[in-house]
Amino acid sequence: MQRFYSSEKIGPMEKVLDSALVWFRRDLRLHDHAALYHALKAARRVWCVFVFDTEILDPLPRADRRVEFIRDALVELDATLRATTAQPGGGLIVLHGRAVDVLPALADTLHVQAVYANHDYEPAAKARDAQVLGRLADLGIMLHTSKDQVVFEADEVLTAAGGSYSVFTPYKTAWLRKLDGYYLRAYPTERYADALAPRPPELQRPVPMLAELGFAPTNLHELQMPPGAQGAEALLDDFLDRIDRYEDSRNFPALKGPSYLSVHLRFGTASVRHLARLAWDRARAGSRGAEVWLSELVWRDFYHQVLHHHPRVVTHSFKPEYDAIRWEHGKHADKLFAAWCEGRTGYPLVDAAMAQLNQTGYMHNRLRMVTASFLCKDLGVDWRRGERYFALQLNDYDLAANNGGWQWAASTGCDAQPYFRIFNPVSQSQKFDAEGKFIRRYLPQLAKLPDAAIHAPWLARPVELAAAGVTLGQDYPEPIVSHEDARQRTLQRYAGVKSVSK
Repeated sequence: MQRFYSSEKIGPMEKVLDSALVWFRRDLRLHDHAALYHALKAARRVWCVFVFDTEILDPLPRADRRVEFIRDALVELDATLRATTAQPGGGLIVLHGRAVDVLPALADTLHVQAVYANHDYEPAAKARDAQVLGRLADLGIMLHTSKDQVVFEADEVLTAAGGSYSVFTPYKTAWLRKLDGYYLRAYPTERYADALAPRPPELQRPVPMLAELGFAPTNLHELQMPPGAQGAEALLDDFLDRIDRYEDSRNFPALKGPSYLSVHLRFGTASVRHLARLAWDRARAGSRGAEVWLSELVWRDFYHQVLHHHPRVVTHSFKPEYDAIRWEHGKHADKLFAAWCEGRTGYPLVDAAMAQLNQTGYMHNRLRMVTASFLCKDLGVDWRRGERYFALQLNDYDLAANNGGWQWAASTGCDAQPYFRIFNPVSQSQKFDAEGKFIRRYLPQLAKLPDAAIHAPWLARPVELAAAGVTLGQDYPEPIVSHEDARQRTLQRYAGVKSVSK
């Protein structure tokens, strides 16, 4: 069983250790970093390490934007450490191998008395950390871990009966009621930076190039996704100028509405405490946009506590009765799924959204809901297949949020939309991309269609199609399913499960 030694509960610890090692994972920054703060306060000498864990990397495609994003963030982190460390040889130790092997070996080589890290909540990460804990213990080295990735974790927000929440609104109410300045206080790592130690000469190596890790460059640098803590700060500065309009602009994919900080939250190049504090302050000052954005951060904590209390959701429906749904299967399902993945469904908003995902690794949140609903409720394909595809493609992939979002769309999760709520991809397109700007950006073959026709080309007049140079079935596919027919099949599919479960 996983056992965490939380440095946050140890109390005052002024230089009781000779040396310590900080293991960076999903927290690639120096500012407001819980584990680094506790290590710097506790030890006279502190080294920092990141492990390119082959158990995580090996299954990935050889061109993966996330690996490139991490590497770029590490280059910045290494440079910041070197600038901060007062002695030559400062910087980040970077290893490549199985973390369960190379991390304990490094701790032993450096003769540290403790390793510090921040909590990672995914089941595979917990299993890894349990192994590392055991191997360090065999070496007489302690493992201290701290909360850093979320504002409230695990059992910090519970119902009056002491259980976990399965409905978001009461969770949010309790979350906001518990919130105060203490939980959003930054860890002043800079105050203790003089404890950062120079690396031993044999470990003074630069961050490996992608090729050394077995990966190829991607189009990351062509996208508007600056990496590292400095990139996060630039995006945040830009968003704070727009945050008051967030409630109105966030649903329109052609507008610059979102914060675009999700990938920085995923890899910890931004502090969630800092973001929540800014949103909380603006919300209390009357900004409705900031209030709505803060709710998105609460959703993030909500899904993490769901994963903590119900790890079975990784492979099963939160609502067990929905595991009995008879999804489409066999070659027919494979054909439908391939068309969805490749943006060939014949529904422009869905196809444009999938093109955005495939080309950039990003998908607008409104479109995540629309495409997920379409896969499950128009095509009748198991939500787990879509979840796995998003996990492969999304730059900001996070197991808790991705699983929660997919189960919400499929109506199988906690506080999910009712099974009879089925997004109409045409009306969603008409409402949230009325002028077709987003569709035209990612489906240029439809660019010359008039606004009224671009949402459902199969309903366009022949003269409109001809003028736009569009031949259905050749330049753009016919709809792969009829939404109305698919809706009826979905209602029957879910209603059958509901009737059996009563």
